[in-house]
Amino acid sequence: MRYGLAFVVLIGVSGVWAQDVPGKAESQRICVQCHEYERSIAPRQDRAGWQATMDKMISLGAKGTPKEFEAIVDYLAKTYPAGEEIPKIKVNEARAIELESGLTLPRSQAAAIVQYRTKNGDFKSIEDLKKVPGIDVAKIEAKKDRLVF
Repeated sequence: MRYGLAFVVLIGVSGVWAQDVPGKAESQRICVQCHEYERSIAPRQDRAGWQATMDKMISLGAKGTPKEFEAIVDYLAKTYPAGEEIPKIKVNEARAIELESGLTLPRSQAAAIVQYRTKNGDFKSIEDLKKVPGIDVAKIEAKKDRLVF
């Protein structure tokens, strides 16, 4: 029995069962108001990226207090940080959700890119991507170093 108890204590200490991580409960409760939790944590971002995502979610109607939103950003930045290198976006393979989070585009613009690609074929350059009607060219230009065609 002592062995089992030690195992439980070690698992709890390692974080597997740690539910009291500041911001975790808030993120699980608030983020699922609009989409599945896995979608919330899919992108790996630095703190500024997570803050921009949170600002976007608030502007879209996320319900919570400023203190809860701050706790969520802290939690996500610590738990799901950007790697040493932010992954490239394979424009001709990316799903709309990857374009949305990777380029910080509204869902409608990410979907427009996928629709355009499906109708017109693969993009060969950033100039081709800029031809998609209704997209925010400034956001595309700002992240052009992350795009792979």
